[in-house]
Amino acid sequence: MAGSVGAAKAASRPSPKRYSGMDPPLSLARPTVFDLQKTAELEKFLVDMGLYEGEEQSAKREEVLREIDAIVKGWVKRLTSQKGFSQHIVEKANAVLFTFGSYRLGVHGPGADIDIVCVGPSYVKREDDFFVALHDILAQMEEVTELQPVPDAHVPVMKFKFHGMAIDLLYASVSLSVIPPDFNISEGSVLSGLDEATVRSLNGCRVADRILRLVPNVENFRTTLRCLKYWAERRGVYSNVTGFLGGVNWAILVARICQLYPNAVPSMLVSRFFRVFTQWQWPNPVMLCAIENDDLRFSVWDPRKNPRDRSHVMPIITPGYPCMNSSYNVSSSTLRVIMEQFKLGNKICQEIDLHKASWAVLFEPLNFFEAYTKYLVVDIVADDDDDLRLWKGWVESRLRQLTLKIERDTKGMLQCHPYPCEYANPSVQCAHCSFYMGLSRKEGMKVHGQKFDIRATVDEFMHEIGIYPLWKSGMDLAVTHVHKKQIPHYVFEQGYKKPCPQLHANQQEQSDRNDTEDGTPTASLDGQLKRKCDFDGAGQVESGKSIKRSSVSSGCEESPPDSGNIVSQSVCENPVKSVSSVLCNGVQNSPLHGDVNLESANCSNSPHGSEVSAASGTSCAAMETVDMIDEIAGPESSVPCVMSGAVQAMAVHTPIKCVAQKDEPKFQGIDRLVSSNCAESLEEAETLAGNLLSENMHPSGNGVI
Repeated sequence: MAGSVGAAKAASRPSPKRYSGMDPPLSLARPTVFDLQKTAELEKFLVDMGLYEGEEQSAKREEVLREIDAIVKGWVKRLTSQKGFSQHIVEKANAVLFTFGSYRLGVHGPGADIDIVCVGPSYVKREDDFFVALHDILAQMEEVTELQPVPDAHVPVMKFKFHGMAIDLLYASVSLSVIPPDFNISEGSVLSGLDEATVRSLNGCRVADRILRLVPNVENFRTTLRCLKYWAERRGVYSNVTGFLGGVNWAILVARICQLYPNAVPSMLVSRFFRVFTQWQWPNPVMLCAIENDDLRFSVWDPRKNPRDRSHVMPIITPGYPCMNSSYNVSSSTLRVIMEQFKLGNKICQEIDLHKASWAVLFEPLNFFEAYTKYLVVDIVADDDDDLRLWKGWVESRLRQLTLKIERDTKGMLQCHPYPCEYANPSVQCAHCSFYMGLSRKEGMKVHGQKFDIRATVDEFMHEIGIYPLWKSGMDLAVTHVHKKQIPHYVFEQGYKKPCPQLHANQQEQSDRNDTEDGTPTASLDGQLKRKCDFDGAGQVESGKSIKRSSVSSGCEESPPDSGNIVSQSVCENPVKSVSSVLCNGVQNSPLHGDVNLESANCSNSPHGSEVSAASGTSCAAMETVDMIDEIAGPESSVPCVMSGAVQAMAVHTPIKCVAQKDEPKFQGIDRLVSSNCAESLEEAETLAGNLLSENMHPSGNGVI
């Protein structure tokens, strides 16, 4: 298994005397005693949070890799024999595994999945052999569970668990009849004659190797990356599929900071990371090296030639040929959220430098369910866990489109904050999960009586979801909106909401008036810096327990008020059927809807066949028109919005049950973070370098950092 496990644990190297990157370093300053002390504290914090894998777990990973390696080698030999090749060729038939992602970079933690690409000979094909023959072999193995092929993904992948360890397995058929054991995946010649899907499959490993070669100090890079990945997870901005940043994005950003400060230790690099990217003028790209061209004619990122590249709002370019934008999923709304978190991280790091805060403050979790007044909820339901895994994967991969469509149809004035965590009610036995999106109006817009009608937007989204080729009876979906007060307790990290102080009658009346009129946020992101947040000892959310209740109930016990569950008051024997029966027929009777009256909707048969199921035989949708009313003109205030009471119904020709909005919704944004001053303790030389940085990052300049 050449290049897999060994490459994943590349030996650390001393800092070289030459510096790689697009530009010279901003600072060559070496760490002070204070910096070394802060680095020791940071590393201890990461260890205490359980971010490092133990020897026993590492040994299990290596054993899993060896077993999978033996499986794919046997699979290739068997196929070679079946395809009629000579015995001599059968004996030489081979496949090689290469890891990529966090494991290859050396920053994986306990429970992290293993990303693997299998490189095979030219006659072993992805469509017929990998996704059929190898899939059937894995499906018959007891140690393999949750097997999920995704052949139509941007990077085709087979997902499964092997001895309980999550595996993402890719396949690349290269232009060789025999794969040598010492196959070098980094050579440019391996891309000759390949299609773009195969090139993307190989690029994960090639990019990881190139990143490790381009950073001045591998160990400092790894510690800093591990730190910032954990921070991103805690702050809800770690998810490529949702429109935020994934592992390779964070790796490139951290590597760029390492290039700019080659002698810095992790505590310095974390602080400089937030300082640099708080000032970064997007869409100036982040690149570790110059964009390379080759005679192979693969498309590379170039907004001068490719119109699609001009629409990218946060380009983070992969090193090596062919250079691609690894962050094409980022939208205007998710970029806004990322930049807000960068600003907050920068402010906290400044306080850490001034001895006013500890590292624990930086990693406090995002209070997402306190930041907005209104939320969109996407509830997903299926007949069993296997169907839910397939159905959820399809819906989740397209949630980003809902954000983009809302941005498009409201001209960017109505912003979405998708939260990259799924939730389900642990007391409900049926297969279900939910995703949340915070809704806010674009800050600083002074438009009186602005109306947003997103009924057609959601209708279009539902139609696109309905084309799922593997759809089956029982798969269902509902998009609703809920008030913050209706958020169920189990979505919170500790399983309960923080108690609020008791208000006098007149204070409560004023609070309710604010909640329904001006939409003043109860918890700004900036205010989180001063609020102590409790989290579990491991510092991580227990995803299996903290899961959002979907729009279904098993056995449907009566739920308490303000749960935000539109079927919580229903008693049903079939939890899947309740989606259609309650959402489409009886939703207007729900006490959680207040004065909103959802008119009856015309329902149509499912386009997936003549069979009409309880879950997907009919579909309907009801959305409200959004009225945006400017109540507060101050630039520091969050501008509220309310929805009109008029509700119209429409037929939706999809297998989806219903899209319903409830209450008299009022969208509310996050307070704009107040820009912070630079830490007083920064040395004069670095201040000068900071001025140079601002010049280099000017949108009209040619210099790219």
